[in-house]
Amino acid sequence: MRILHTSDWHLGRSFHRVNLLDAQRDFIGHLVRTVRDERVDVVLVAGDVYDRAVPPLGAVALFDEALHRLADLGVPTVMISGNHDSSRRLGVGAGLLDRAGIHLRTDPAGCATPVVLTDAHGDVAFYGLPYLEPALVREQLGAERAGHTAVLEAAMARVRADLAARPAGTRSVVLAHAFVTGGTTSDSERDITVGGVAQVPAAVFDGVDYAALGHLHGCQTITERVRYSGSPLAYSFSETDHRKSMWLIDLDAAGAVTAERLDCPVPRPLARIRGRLDDLLQDPQHARHEDAWVEATLTDPHRPDEPMARLAARFPHVLSLVLDPERTPQDPLASYARRLRDRTDQEIAEDFVAHVRDGLGPDDAEREILTGALDHVRLAAAGEEAGTR
Repeated sequence: MRILHTSDWHLGRSFHRVNLLDAQRDFIGHLVRTVRDERVDVVLVAGDVYDRAVPPLGAVALFDEALHRLADLGVPTVMISGNHDSSRRLGVGAGLLDRAGIHLRTDPAGCATPVVLTDAHGDVAFYGLPYLEPALVREQLGAERAGHTAVLEAAMARVRADLAARPAGTRSVVLAHAFVTGGTTSDSERDITVGGVAQVPAAVFDGVDYAALGHLHGCQTITERVRYSGSPLAYSFSETDHRKSMWLIDLDAAGAVTAERLDCPVPRPLARIRGRLDDLLQDPQHARHEDAWVEATLTDPHRPDEPMARLAARFPHVLSLVLDPERTPQDPLASYARRLRDRTDQEIAEDFVAHVRDGLGPDDAEREILTGALDHVRLAAAGEEAGTR
């Protein structure tokens, strides 16, 4: 069976001040042509269809267009909700859409009810695991502990139980939206940390032939059977070096996986440039970036006059300006920036406690209080977006 694995469309998202709806429409057209030209048997969309729980009307219209074009091809599509989606809103009409070959899986209770498709070698069961917010689904799934690993383990236990009851030789594919250990992040992914831990081991997906993952925006291979397709477009300058693509997966009669990367259209290249303003404006090496979307980091010791206007004279598509003045190692601001770099919210909060108490950091009980407070804030935001409040 030939499978096209995509994820993280983020319909309705902008890139800094640039509306990406036309670029997203171009991707949908590319997706449809790929399905037709490559004779794809099933399309997978592993979450984050929309960029936010209440998407703008233009994004909804594009989603509607995408569903009609995929349905017109007569090729089934299996789609799950991600942490950016409202599972309730995305899942409206799922029963009716099933009849058109569009299979929306947004309810955790249905994670062990697969979409079963058949090829010349027998059945393939596609299990859709929507984004599982631990605090919201733990009891529903009967997870023994809190946290991403526990709820995914509980969901996968249900998947394996259903699969075990099916005819011998039934092949299996799981769609999931999660942060799997070994994956590489970018700045455009929303944090899903719970209790300081967001990652789950790839072994959670043992027992199925292929795990089609969403959430991380870089296309990557965790194992031969566990892969991220990544987002079809770049949504932050941290993705400057990404090769945006989809996975074309061939699943043979025995469940062996063959994978090929298919490139997605690039609306405009990205570039990150760094240096003093005058150097950036004069250096001939930057000529290749004059038609790119540019993030410029200025290292001038003092902020230059009208830096964006001057940069735009050479780089008309400059979108982001970062000021990072050259500092001596003794500069207290340089030391502060180094301390914060790559630190989690939990680590920063614990460092603050130690700072105000003359080096005495939080004990275990205080650390648990900090963790609970941070989780409460993050969970409240997640609950509002999911429509649970």
